[in-house]
Amino acid sequence: MKILILNGPNLNLLGTREKSVYGTRSFEDYFKELEKDFPGLELSYFQSNTEGVLIDKLHEVGFSYKGIVFNGGAYTHTSVALSDAIKAIDTPVVEVHISNVYARDAFRHKSMFAAFCTGVITGFGLESYRLALQYFERLKPKQIGFGVKNA
Repeated sequence: MKILILNGPNLNLLGTREKSVYGTRSFEDYFKELEKDFPGLELSYFQSNTEGVLIDKLHEVGFSYKGIVFNGGAYTHTSVALSDAIKAIDTPVVEVHISNVYARDAFRHKSMFAAFCTGVITGFGLESYRLALQYFERLKPKQIGFGVKNA
């Protein structure tokens, strides 16, 4: 089962950026751990700081992969274009955030993506990704896509 983990702007700085909020591990190191812990999933990882590149990646995998775990970073709160891309694809998307967005700036309380995602996981550090992968792992293949995409 192919699952893409897609990270948006500034998440390439994990491990060095605002360690009190985002921790000290790089995502690349954490991804290696996820690959070991989820041998039944075919995981791939992509990160970009550019909105259009993220849209292109959603279009590329959004009709062939079984799931997308997406941390859109600050674009979560601003990007109609990424929201439209999520809405346009068939692959279910789980929105994740490392920090608790509701304990931060008020503008972060609004997600442009949530209405078009299967679910949202926020505030569990890097473990937010693991929780999203557990969701996909536990579903039977025919159940993938249940939720908002089939509403």
